[in-house]
Parts: sequence; C-alpha cells; structure tokens
Amino acid sequence: MDIDFECTMCGNCCHDLRLPLTVTEALAWLGRGNEVQILCEALPWPEEPAADNLQAAHKRRRSFAAMSGSLPTRIVVILTGAFAGPCPNLQADMRCRIYEERPFVCRIYPAEINPFIELVPANKGCPPEAWTPGLAPLMRAGQLVDATTADLIERSRAADAADGAVKQRLCALLGIDAAALANEGFVVHSPSREVLLAALRRASDAGSGSGGVAEADSPSDVATGWRFVSNRRATVDTLVSVGALGEGVDSGSESTFEYLGFFPAAA
Repeated sequence: MDIDFECTMCGNCCHDLRLPLTVTEALAWLGRGNEVQILCEALPWPEEPAADNLQAAHKRRRSFAAMSGSLPTRIVVILTGAFAGPCPNLQADMRCRIYEERPFVCRIYPAEINPFIELVPANKGCPPEAWTPGLAPLMRAGQLVDATTADLIERSRAADAADGAVKQRLCALLGIDAAALANEGFVVHSPSREVLLAALRRASDAGSGSGGVAEADSPSDVATGWRFVSNRRATVDTLVSVGALGEGVDSGSESTFEYLGFFPAAA
C-alpha cells in the first residue's frame, strides 16, 4: 500500500485522548499543570517464549516481570496525558503551544509506533484531503519511507523499553498492583497530579545511577502481589485456576481505579 500524507491542521487528533507519554514527557506534562493517568495491563508469562517470537519479544521489551499469586506475569504500564475536549496545549488557531517539545506520539502521528499494527487511514481522525495522492510520501509498498518519522519511532520504542524499571518503581511507590488482562482492557489509576509528580520524580531519580539498565528482572526485583482485574467472570475464574490473583469488577463496584474494558461485562 502506498500512502501520502500532509497535516491539514484540523485538530481532530488533539481532542479527547489518553496520550501515551514517555517518563520524561510525563514529567514535563505534569510540570505544566496537566493530568496524567496510569494504564496497566498484565500478560500471563508462565515461560519464556521462543526467541523467534517477535510479538512476544516486543511485549517483553516494554514490560516488567511480576508475580500474580504463583503465576509469572509481565506488566505493561502506560503513562497517558488525559484530557476531555481539546488538548491543553492546543491553541485556538489549531497550533500546538509546545510544538518543539511535543511528545513522540504527536510527532509520529499518523504512523503507528507498534510494529504489529497496520496504518489504516480510515482508522485515523484526519480528513480525506490529508491522504490525497501526490502529497508527501509516507509509505510505499507498505513500508514507511519518511526517514524522520522512522527515526522518531525507533527513539520512542527505545524510550518505552528503557522506562520499564522506572514504571515498576513508580507502581511500588504508589501501591499500584491491579491490571487488566492484556487485550481485554486496561485498569486506569488516577493519582493526584502532585502525588504522581513527586512519585515519578522519585522513581526516576532512584534509577539515575543504574547505568541505563532498562529492566528489573532479576529474582530479587520481581514485583509480587499483582492482581488481574476483569469484568468477565470466566476470565477471573480461568486465571485463578492457574494460580493467579483475580478480581471481578462491575459498574456498581467501588474501587480505587477505573476499569476500561473492551468487552461487555459477563457474569
């Protein structure tokens, strides 16, 4: 597939988002007085997959090791700039107030950071004229050809992997231990801006002398006590049957987090 693209400055991609941020970007986002949420998903990881399993390798790079009961697990934590309506950095003329410091995901859009997600123009918020043939080439024969975007994607993936240990420390500092089963949803944690900023600074500073080691996967560093949360009873029962800690959630339950499910609740 050949794709040409040019931004029309419609602002559609700057509204009603949970914007994925690196740790550095989240610190800056919070420092500007904006809100950040923590999204968590968990993957059962009873054994290491084959070396040629590229999707598993991608998931491993951006996660940290944990135990849920007796089940080895990996936790993916996503820091997101959360806002309803326009982005707090979007000006009335649809220009970005922090354009030179905008997050990776904004610079990369509409390309995909995840190597296993295909770029489909119909799934994007951009109007049809943004995809008019003859504009700047973005993809040729299904391959990204824009060198600047390709470099930003690699830098974003590297930051995502390097942030794993900081995110593990952050969750420990905030007492976060609940995650949704991957591909079923996310558990959304929303500490106050002041609490999150202080904890994220502390988690970042604690790793400043680690020599750049991204993962904290030695046995002594594996996080314990993580819970799988689901709005589907069958999911909880299956996880518990293999030794995991499982917890059901429904619209009437009270908890310290929000469950963002991809499927309707099922008893």
